[in-house]
Amino acid sequence: MCSCHFTGFVGGNVYNKNGGGEFICLTSEPLWGTYDDSAALVSAQIFGAEYQFGEQGYANGGSEFFGQNLYDHDAPCAVCHTSRQATLMIPGRNECYPGWTKEYSGYLASEMTRTDRSSKNYICLDTHSEFETGDFENKNGAVMYLTEAQCGSLPCPPYVNNRELTCVVCTK
Repeated sequence: MCSCHFTGFVGGNVYNKNGGGEFICLTSEPLWGTYDDSAALVSAQIFGAEYQFGEQGYANGGSEFFGQNLYDHDAPCAVCHTSRQATLMIPGRNECYPGWTKEYSGYLASEMTRTDRSSKNYICLDTHSEFETGDFENKNGAVMYLTEAQCGSLPCPPYVNNRELTCVVCTK
């Protein structure tokens, strides 16, 4: 059983710029230190993230994967803890290996490989993903797309070309 420490918003670098970091869970209750509200000439930046499951041939915003249309909605997140000591995200599976406990499963997502230029890690989106209420707007900050297998150096079989990859988060 997981207990959440905080909830917040998925953030990351804007999709069409180089640099930046991975997707990150930003708290919904920020605390500020010393600050200057004017834009710095040189700085790192972080943007909110939205689901982009509408432009890849998913006419219904990914509802066949997540049970609802997520397209252009902002992505919330939570940081949770279990009493188990190890946590592992396994891409390409939706069930844990024997001896591990399944926390949730879903689909692997990241930025779009062909056009997006920022540097993001892969993230496992729960099949019961949520979105921020009243936010349906295309802001194009950090964006998430479903991840498809590509045959070549990745062996097919066992993988299937262009098939969306599942993922599972397991603890032990």
